[in-house]
Amino acid sequence: MIALVAANLGIVLAAMTLLWLVSLAIRDASIIDPAWGLGFVLLAWVSLGRVETPDQRTWLLVIFTTIWGVRLAGYLFWRNLGQGEDRRYGEMRQHHGARFAWVSLVTVFWLQAVILWFVALPLQCAAFYASGEPVAWSGLDLLGGALWLLGLAFESIGDVQLARFKADPTNAGQVLDRGLWRYTRHPNYFGDFCVWWGLYLIATAGGAGLTVLSPLLMSLLLMRVSGVTLLEKTITERRPAYRDYMARTNAFFPGPPRSNVG
Repeated sequence: MIALVAANLGIVLAAMTLLWLVSLAIRDASIIDPAWGLGFVLLAWVSLGRVETPDQRTWLLVIFTTIWGVRLAGYLFWRNLGQGEDRRYGEMRQHHGARFAWVSLVTVFWLQAVILWFVALPLQCAAFYASGEPVAWSGLDLLGGALWLLGLAFESIGDVQLARFKADPTNAGQVLDRGLWRYTRHPNYFGDFCVWWGLYLIATAGGAGLTVLSPLLMSLLLMRVSGVTLLEKTITERRPAYRDYMARTNAFFPGPPRSNVG
């Protein structure tokens, strides 16, 4: 199993290096964003290809990962199309100057390659344990599938609601606080959380329970590092109304809006 996951790390690092070369040619490091979801799809299929007789659970994990990753990549590609380089990478480019190329390789492309490889360990290990024998489905499979479906729904519906809100010019400078966004400030991040805990539970039913650090890392990133915390770091400066929205709306886990604020 160690050889399998180590080889997979090499594959995803190589893929991200090629993507980095493309980013240099087009001067846009933002292409890493839609590639994030596709990296998981790549790892899922590569792991499947190493299984002589994959069982139904392994196929389910690969299919679920593919649906999630392709949807996310397609949405981010559509959202970023024609927008130029994301301001995060633009600020990095300005800060590092001529060194940006090598800095972006290590801190953007390779770092994300290692992170997604680690988060995807449940998929990789479940493939290793696949026997090809008929699957004995369990309650973990059912719970994991339900959690994955809930997460996919939150991500998809939340993205559609946000896209429609932004498409209306009368909403310029306003804050979306309707639909799923009424109950959580980040339905897409909460959806990601559910997706990866759901996949982990299914992988656990297939013998990969020791990979619990993978969904824990994803949870930490979403709630404390590159998700909620990073996004909201400067948003109140750009949108003053967001401060009131934060006061009445849960940051991550959905819940009823707070009415006794102000």
